Amino acid sequence: MPNIPVLHLDQFLLSQGNGVYVNDLKNHLIDHHSMIFLPHKHDFYLNVLFTEGTGVHEIDFQSYNVGPGSFFVLTPGQMHQWKLSDDVKGYVFSHSKEFYLLRDNQFELDRFPFFYSNQNTPEIILDAEKRASLAEICQTMLEEFHEDREHKSLRIHALITLIYVALTRAYSSSSNKVEGVSRYGSTIKTFEQLVEAQFLHRKSPTEYAELLNVSLKHLNRICNQVLGISVSQVITGRVLLESKRLLMIKDLSIAEIANRLGYNDYSYFSRLFKKNTGQTPQEFRKSYII
Repeated sequence: MPNIPVLHLDQFLLSQGNGVYVNDLKNHLIDHHSMIFLPHKHDFYLNVLFTEGTGVHEIDFQSYNVGPGSFFVLTPGQMHQWKLSDDVKGYVFSHSKEFYLLRDNQFELDRFPFFYSNQNTPEIILDAEKRASLAEICQTMLEEFHEDREHKSLRIHALITLIYVALTRAYSSSSNKVEGVSRYGSTIKTFEQLVEAQFLHRKSPTEYAELLNVSLKHLNRICNQVLGISVSQVITGRVLLESKRLLMIKDLSIAEIANRLGYNDYSYFSRLFKKNTGQTPQEFRKSYII
């Protein structure tokens, strides 16, 4: 694997969809098997509803059991792979950020709780009634996608919004660590955005507190109260996620990975990785790359 594949909308024959793709899950797995059977990323929003079957869905190295009623929402850049039973059924739909915002520029996607924070789970478990309701909407969306009708994109956008609203209502408060309407939600969101943009060259908690114009003590208090982890753990967590992604590229040496992550001292990076994962970088790589 010379690199982690990043799949684009046009690879799913989306010219007809104008930034959106809808398919039956079974057909999706068959039609695009060569692209999606290995770990990969997307540059678009991916949504998957499972109505039948079982399996395991791994998203950024976190494993989730799949079953009827499992719904997954992935943001651009997340890496995932899955192992699914042969009898799996459901729906998949994807869209670009532009597709959604061009038809509703008053509502940002990250206001939905499952897109709000990196700390919020991408998994929603639906009961039988909600599963049937969303499956019906997905089927309507699939039929619309394959028809050539007036205002097709507008209707698909409306159906996606209906699904996102239903998912928001079903989203467990225990799964939703960061809420946009909470007292500290906006601070956490801004902090995460800063970490995402600068973690390769900024790893000091003090630097982020200064960028947010708050004391480190106050920022740590917010992180511990909302996320249950410290500022340092948020930063380290993002570094470790990136290191795991890079370790999937077998042509990169551990020293090269350390350097990409901003560590000149290869041995320090290796100790940091093992301290937080229980494995050396080499052991982790061996467990994923056969």
